Amino acid sequence: MNTEKNLAAAATAIIGQKVLPGMEREFESWQEDLNAAAAYYPGFLGAEVSPPTPLQPDWVVVYRFDSVAHLQAWINSATRQTYLDVGAEYFDGPATQQVVSSGTQSLDPLVTVVVTHRVHPNHVDDFLVWQHHMVREESNFEGFRGSELFRPIEGLQEEWTTLYRYDSAEHLDAWLTSPQRQEILAEGEKFSDFKLHTIDNSFGSWFAFEGNGQEAPPPPSETRTSLAIWVGLYPTVVLLTLALSPLHLPLWIGLLVGNLLSSFLMSFLTMPYYVNPLLGRWLRPPPDEPAARSNLRGLGVVALAMAFWAVVFYLVTVRFWTLP
Repeated sequence: MNTEKNLAAAATAIIGQKVLPGMEREFESWQEDLNAAAAYYPGFLGAEVSPPTPLQPDWVVVYRFDSVAHLQAWINSATRQTYLDVGAEYFDGPATQQVVSSGTQSLDPLVTVVVTHRVHPNHVDDFLVWQHHMVREESNFEGFRGSELFRPIEGLQEEWTTLYRYDSAEHLDAWLTSPQRQEILAEGEKFSDFKLHTIDNSFGSWFAFEGNGQEAPPPPSETRTSLAIWVGLYPTVVLLTLALSPLHLPLWIGLLVGNLLSSFLMSFLTMPYYVNPLLGRWLRPPPDEPAARSNLRGLGVVALAMAFWAVVFYLVTVRFWTLP
C-alpha cells in the first residue's frame, strides 16, 4: 500500500541548462556533486543527467522524488541554492524547469511530448476549454495513448504542463505536423507563448531533441533510429575488435569487454561526433522539406557511409592484415 501511494504521488523535475563553452567538464563534476547532495533528501528516488548533443544544446537533469512536497523541499533548499551560487560561473543563461506530478514515474520518452504554458489567472477557464479541444482532436489520430494536464505547483513553477503520448514516433509526427493542430494553435493565440520538449532517451543520450514553440521537431522514427545506430555501431565494433585482437582474449571475455567499451564509445564519441552530425538533417529534417527528398538523401548518406567502412575494413583485414 505504501508503495502504491508513493507511485501515485511521484514528482519529477526536468531541468535544462546551457553551459558556457569550455566549462563542460567542470559543470559535469559540479552536477554530480549536486545530485549526490540531493540523494540525502527525503523521498529521493533518482537523478539522471543527459549531456548535450548536436540536436540538444542543453544539459538535461531529471530529478525524481516520491512526492511534490519532497521535491519542493529539495528544489527550494538552502543546500541546492548554495550549489547554484557556486555553479553560476558555468551557466550560459538561466535554466528551464518543468515539474510534473504523476502516477507514472517512468514515461515512454520516445513518444512523449512535454508542453508548458504560462497562463494569466484571468484566462484559466479559456485555457482549459482550449486544452480540452486540443485533446479531443489529437485523440482522433492513430496511436494516441493519452494526455495529462498538470496545474502550476506553488513554489516550484508557474506554468501549466501538458503531457501527451503516442505509440510511435511516426504517429506523433503525424499529429505535430497536422493541419488540425495548426488550426487549434491559431485559435489559442493568447496561449501561443509555450515551450515544447520532445524527449528521446531510448538509447540514453544518443538521440535527444528540444525546441521552443510550434516548430519543435518530433523524434526520428524507429526505422531511422535503427539505421543511424547501425551506421555508428559497425565501425565502432570492428575497430574495437581489431584493437582487442592482439590480446587473444577468450570469446566470452572479448565480447564482454568489447560490448562495454562499445557502449561508452557510442554514447560519448560515435553518436555525438559522427552519426548525429552526419545524419542530423535526416533524423530531424526541416519542416518544409519534402519527406521523399529527405528519405532519399538520408538513405543515400547511410549507403555511402556503410560502403566506405566496408571497403576500408576489407582492405585492412584482408589485404593488409589478417586477424590472428
